[in-house]
Amino acid sequence: MSGQSSQWEFGELFNERAESRKVYTVSKLNRLAKSLLEGQLGNVWVEGEISGLRRQSSGHIYFSIKDNKGQISCALFRGIASDLSGALNDGEMLLVRGDVTLYEPRGQYQMIVRQVELKGRGALQVQFDKLKAKLQAEGLFDSKRKIEIPKYPNCIGIVTSSSGAAIRDVINVIQRRCPSLKLIIAPCRVQGKGASAEMANTLKRLNEWEQNNTGSLDLILLTRGGGSMEDLWEFNEEILARAISESNLPVVSAIGHEIDILISDFVADVRASTPSAAAELITEGFHSSQDFVRRSSRRIYSLASDNISGLGRDLKHQLHRLVQVHPARKLMLKSQLLDDLSEDLQSLVQSRIKSAKYELNQLTQRLDAQKPSRHVTLQKERLSWLFKQLNEASIKKLTACRFAYERITENIRLLSPDTILSRGYSITSNVNTGVIIRNSIDVAAGQKLLTRLKDGRIISTVDQEEG
Repeated sequence: MSGQSSQWEFGELFNERAESRKVYTVSKLNRLAKSLLEGQLGNVWVEGEISGLRRQSSGHIYFSIKDNKGQISCALFRGIASDLSGALNDGEMLLVRGDVTLYEPRGQYQMIVRQVELKGRGALQVQFDKLKAKLQAEGLFDSKRKIEIPKYPNCIGIVTSSSGAAIRDVINVIQRRCPSLKLIIAPCRVQGKGASAEMANTLKRLNEWEQNNTGSLDLILLTRGGGSMEDLWEFNEEILARAISESNLPVVSAIGHEIDILISDFVADVRASTPSAAAELITEGFHSSQDFVRRSSRRIYSLASDNISGLGRDLKHQLHRLVQVHPARKLMLKSQLLDDLSEDLQSLVQSRIKSAKYELNQLTQRLDAQKPSRHVTLQKERLSWLFKQLNEASIKKLTACRFAYERITENIRLLSPDTILSRGYSITSNVNTGVIIRNSIDVAAGQKLLTRLKDGRIISTVDQEEG
């Protein structure tokens, strides 16, 4: 047995593996893990409970979100912290959207938070207060913007549910107080996701109808019955508030009961406590004097310029974000490192002389282990990686901006008068004055007219005018 090798002697096998194994430094392994996390997961939404929330003097916020089986560290930087940051407390349930990454100095897996949403009724109140403050700052609640409702309306548009109690109450009051008043009912959803956009579109359609039939509509009534805060929430959405503000027709808001105060109430030209109260308010002039006064019609200008301006602002915003993509992220990481160093400094002050000698010895050993050539190599690798990331981000943002530009160009082409003429429409004007003819009463027999078509023009003479 002495001349034979034992089956447990693995010396040569271990030597071969030692020659072929790949050894990583800690920092290089952290960079590889960070790259894998960001490449595989990227930007995600996560739901959980706040734990261990810390607010730094720098304005940055650090916390963990957890469930019954695990947790993850989160960093919310000052430049990104939303108006909800002051409402964040331990134990709150929330949704966060952010980038999954690894904080290299500690080798810690974490999320860089980009967006925060609270859950439940508290979140709705925060959203309400935030939107109210925003619209008020823009002047949408200003009394100077309010349009006085006509005292003797001839026809009104009603935006509400066709099956709700509100429309029945409004019709009953109007039939009793002013049966001659014409009603244009524009049914739409007034509850549930997407109802705010549907109501906003309905408001715009009524304005367009009035524009195409000048003097046919005097005001719009936006109404529905009572309900919980969640049931009435669609009346607190920004899209509806802006549609009310942009309406060329005065808007009366009558939502729920007296205690229900909503964003649409602040933006509307007049608020009524209930649907029935709104009907009484609209018919007050008829009910008190029975004198009908025709309200002079107002011209409504096209919203195309507003849409183009909005798209232009979006394009500028995207270009601004393109410039800030990578440098901002690097600054955030440096800010987090600065916060950690501040905490370390406080810990050193508290430990005083007892820990000073130990720290000095540790720093001396670390200084001996550092090599300038190795530090330069690592910094070159990091700089190369940063240039690569910046180039990829720039190409991606440029592509998005080019797509937005092409979409704006197509919209402008579709709104061109030549495009409208190509669909079979024509434009008729007075040959002598050049004034466009919009009504049959604007022409007389024997008058010469110029009609513009897609492929040319026609000059004609009026034989007979029919009303």
